Amino acid sequence: RCAPPDRMPEFEAVIGLEIHAQLLTASKIFCGCSAAFGAEPNTHVCPVCLGLPGALPVLNRAAVDLAIRASLALGCTVQPISIFARKNYFYPDLPKGYQISQYEQPLAVAGVIQAGSDYWTPDYDIRITRVHMEEDAGKLLHEGSDRYSLVDLNRAGTPLIEIVTEPDFRTAKDAAAFFGYLRELLVSIGVNDGNM
Repeated sequence: RCAPPDRMPEFEAVIGLEIHAQLLTASKIFCGCSAAFGAEPNTHVCPVCLGLPGALPVLNRAAVDLAIRASLALGCTVQPISIFARKNYFYPDLPKGYQISQYEQPLAVAGVIQAGSDYWTPDYDIRITRVHMEEDAGKLLHEGSDRYSLVDLNRAGTPLIEIVTEPDFRTAKDAAAFFGYLRELLVSIGVNDGNM
């Protein structure tokens, strides 16, 4: 049985965010394939982003530069050493069977967006736990039939940053407002085109 409304306990929302932002690079994070959106399916692929045997990734310097720019804008400390690792999961649009991401040693840590900063007007700070780099997966297309899906691997290997906040938000409205603030910030510093 449910308690009557006048006897409901008080609850407080505790909200943290994990936000992925595509980096504004011409090529993918570990190969020279185009990161442009909207091409014919499976035309921006190579042995590296397809995960073919013997293909070795080479880190895109422009992606690192943009990720560092975003980290500094968020008040983070950029780490002298950051390490990529394999995050294993098996989706049809992940050709290698793992995603190259950062976990134990991310690019940047311990940032803060202070209360009253530019477009962030609430009266409390938002702590940024970490900013790390990773590659995107491909895309599943569900067109024309509910019995099968098509796989487009053009996005596989597209460079992303993941921005993780501490659980500092107390309302969904503030969380949404912060997302808007973050999007404007990343667009204004040339890190992202608004694709979050």
